[in-house]
Amino acid sequence: MTELGPVAWPPAPIKTERLVLREPWARDRAAFIELHASPEVHTYLGGPRPRDELERGTPEVPERWPGSFVVELDGAMIGQILLRRALEHHRPAAVGKADLGYLFLARAWGFGYAAESCAAALDWFGGVLPGEPVVLATQTANVGSMRLAAKLGFTEVERFRAWDAEQWLGLRSPGTPSA
Repeated sequence: MTELGPVAWPPAPIKTERLVLREPWARDRAAFIELHASPEVHTYLGGPRPRDELERGTPEVPERWPGSFVVELDGAMIGQILLRRALEHHRPAAVGKADLGYLFLARAWGFGYAAESCAAALDWFGGVLPGEPVVLATQTANVGSMRLAAKLGFTEVERFRAWDAEQWLGLRSPGTPSA
C-alpha cells in the first residue's frame, strides 16, 4: 500500500455532525497503541500486537501519511480511517485501486461512528480524485464490517481465502452515494 497520488495532504479537517477527521497528532499516540493492542479490534485482523512492542516502535506522531485520518469525538481519538493505494493485494481486482480500511476503539462501537466517518472520507476522496473506484476487503465472519460495506455502497466482487479465513472483496464505483 502506498500514497494515493496527486492529493494535497493534509486536507483541512473534515467535520461531520458528530466527528472530525484529521491528520494524526502526537497526542494520538496512546490511542493508536490502544487501538493496535486491542484483542477486540483485531479479532478479524490477525490478532493484536504486543503492547510493549507498540510502545517501543510507535513514532511520536503515528500513521502520519496521506490517506490516514484520525477520527475524533469530543477532542479524543476514537478510530482511524485509511485510504491507500493497493499496489499489491491478494486479489487482482483490487490492485491499483484505493483501498478503504477503518479501525475503531471497542468503546466507540455501536454508535454509527464508522459509517459516519467512512462516508465523510469517501466523499472527500471522491472530491479530490473524482472517478476513482474504491475497494474494501473484510472477513465474511465480520458481520458488522459486512453491513457497513453494504451501507457505504460496496458491492461484492468476489470471495477468497486468506489468513486462514474467508474474505470478501467489495467495490464502490465512482459516484456511489455515501451512507
